[in-house]
Amino acid sequence: MIPRRACRGSPTLRRSVYTKIKSSSSQLAAASSSQIPTPSSREYATITYGASIKPPQTVIEKVVERYAVGLSPEHVVQAGDYVMIRPEHVMTHDNTGPVISKFQSIGATSIHNSHQPVFTLDHDVQNLSQANLAKYSKIEAFARQHQIDFYPAGRGIGHQILIEEGYAFPYTLTVASDSHSNMYGGVGCVGTPIVRTDAAALWATGKTWWQIPRMIRVELKGKLRAGVTGKDVIVALCGAFGKDEVLNGAIEFCGEGVESLSVEERLTIANMTTEWGALAGVFPLDKTLVNYYDGVVDKLEQRTFGGPPPPEHPRLNRARVHSLRQTLSAPSNSSLASDPSASYALRLSFDLSSLVPHVSGPNSVKVATPLPKLEDRSVKVDKAYLVSCTNSRVGDLKSAADVFRGYKTPSALTSSTSDFPDSTIKHRVHPSVQFYIAAASSVVQAESQARGDWDVLVRAGAKVLPAGCGPCIGLGVGLLEEGEVGISATNRNYKGRMGHPNAQAYLASPAVVAASAVKGIICSPDSLDPLRPEHGKSLEALEPIYNIIESTSTSASLSASSELAPSTTSIEIMPPFPTQISGPVLFLPADNISTDAIYPGKYTYQDSISRSQMGEVVLENYSKDASGLLKTLRSSLLEPWVHPATATEASTTTDTTSTAQEPPTTIPSPTNLSAPLLISGFNFGTGSSREQAATSLLAAGVPLVVAGSFGDIFKRNAINNGLICLECPSLVEYLTSTYSTQLEGGKRSAGAGSGVMISNTGEIVSELSLKVNMAEGVMMLSEGKEESKFSFKSVGTSVQELWICGGLEGLVLKELKELKAAA
Repeated sequence: MIPRRACRGSPTLRRSVYTKIKSSSSQLAAASSSQIPTPSSREYATITYGASIKPPQTVIEKVVERYAVGLSPEHVVQAGDYVMIRPEHVMTHDNTGPVISKFQSIGATSIHNSHQPVFTLDHDVQNLSQANLAKYSKIEAFARQHQIDFYPAGRGIGHQILIEEGYAFPYTLTVASDSHSNMYGGVGCVGTPIVRTDAAALWATGKTWWQIPRMIRVELKGKLRAGVTGKDVIVALCGAFGKDEVLNGAIEFCGEGVESLSVEERLTIANMTTEWGALAGVFPLDKTLVNYYDGVVDKLEQRTFGGPPPPEHPRLNRARVHSLRQTLSAPSNSSLASDPSASYALRLSFDLSSLVPHVSGPNSVKVATPLPKLEDRSVKVDKAYLVSCTNSRVGDLKSAADVFRGYKTPSALTSSTSDFPDSTIKHRVHPSVQFYIAAASSVVQAESQARGDWDVLVRAGAKVLPAGCGPCIGLGVGLLEEGEVGISATNRNYKGRMGHPNAQAYLASPAVVAASAVKGIICSPDSLDPLRPEHGKSLEALEPIYNIIESTSTSASLSASSELAPSTTSIEIMPPFPTQISGPVLFLPADNISTDAIYPGKYTYQDSISRSQMGEVVLENYSKDASGLLKTLRSSLLEPWVHPATATEASTTTDTTSTAQEPPTTIPSPTNLSAPLLISGFNFGTGSSREQAATSLLAAGVPLVVAGSFGDIFKRNAINNGLICLECPSLVEYLTSTYSTQLEGGKRSAGAGSGVMISNTGEIVSELSLKVNMAEGVMMLSEGKEESKFSFKSVGTSVQELWICGGLEGLVLKELKELKAAA
């Protein structure tokens, strides 16, 4: 049986606080107004065989339907639906502190279901300052008070813990306030990111909203050759399909190639579907996965030496694994496996057997190069990293240790291991290279030590960091300095993420990282063998074989605000939401501007930073001059708009995480707003789930961002905090063409690039401003005396009310007050 926790709380509180967050579709309206009966004891969700015929669904749609609340009995969940979900678990990490503040600011006093949240401290674990230790202590005390599962600093990275402890489990839905929640798909769990405001609402009510993304099927063919890993697969996928093909979609992996991938490789691939642009990346339940869980339970049952057996693990036990094994033989129409005729917006294929090791970068996951090509360039390496939730598991550490042992083909856990591990060291870290290692968890480190791999790495010259995120998020020691080059087994190499914005970062598999640390240049493990033959393949043959099999959707994504715009041109405006927003333009001619570029990771967990300080560092990793330029543009306006939370900061609170406002009648919102307006390229806000990427723009006085498209999790943060996001590809292309002479190659850069900014403060542009008519869905771009008109899809009353209330937090506060008054 697959357990689903009982949901506790008063009947009044169990009503959705989101009755105002409704889509134009009837599904969300129905979900929002429902009241779910609370069972008297713990429930178990089981798979019913011989179920009635339903329209075909994917595994992701089926799982989400299990966790959706308030649906009519006949409703079948499909991509595009808006649903209220009650996930199995919700994980928060170092951002738990700000979530606590949000939880308290909305007037909540008790956790709706104490079994649902999981706290894991993992990001800033190297920070031993009194302020950080006090924050960690506060989080632990809150967990104890509310009987929430808590994992302290040093236990490991939250995503790895959720796998090890069974919070993420096949055919369940688990979310986290972190963008790499996709990783849970490696074990057949639908994992998707939420944001801090969602987490606070989940604590209070047990549920939040989600629009089911478009479904994308990725067929993996063939089998990986020796020396090629799951990291190479996802790096190559990000490069091969690097034009936002999967942006904001939900990926389902299938094909005979899946069977040959270990669970660790699946976790790596699923983890980096985030960088690929997807909101979920799910592998199927198969014999490989069930056998993996058999092994996990075996280890748990062997925790004691003699005497009585250890207590049964609450989530990882024989009964649960047996239930999984039973489902393997069930037909798809009576199980949670995808139906053969399920609908997909996009079908891709990728031949694993054609793949060679790949390296991502520099400073972009969308630039993927076959390793033999990069070896010819002799790229010097200053620092190497084997850290993070992506590639620092037991098999990854073994692969790296095998490089130092001098094995010609480093192996992971698929090969046999001796009872007496090989402690031989043939190679050592190059004198000019600093090589950092950190296990994904304390459990991983203990097993690696028992196998002898950890000792080999340390004796070869690796510098040990505590189990945690560390350099991957740009925190702690070992960060890249200006001008340095790093190669890492992590998941992101955005400009400035792992250190200085003028450093270069590459991504590769653990074995390639280890070999590069030995040789001091980016290279393959085979290159350490002086007798190695040439690769013997033409450079053209090094490119993997891939294809788009079928596309039934021309849209780039189903974004989290699609419902917010009705099909008509003119929309209703809910006072005091502005009918017109106008002001000078700051154009950032780049695609894939990440949340790291908008709000650097080094500030993300400094909870004491004020809103005004957040505005001072906005876009710092894009250009150090960005915040100053926004100030200059604001100073040109007579009465520039100021976000209410910023305006009242000094007289109310030093807490920068809360945007909740009193009922909307107290919020001064004129009919027309004047403020600097930001315009950028496609996939704006890609990357992490940090809320400050949205709130720092608000703090800088930017009420509206226009882009070709948005990363969905950024847009979710924006909507939840009252930052207006509008998609207008035609405007972006027009500006790109108009100012092409100022751009390298006449095109937008693929990332943060050189930090080009175009505005009327420079010598090139005499005047560049924008008037946005929110009611009519029309933008007027002014360039001196010239005007150009562009149409866009405006936002509906749902987002308008969120804006009026200062975001989702304010709306929840308003609704809880109304419920309290009614009682």
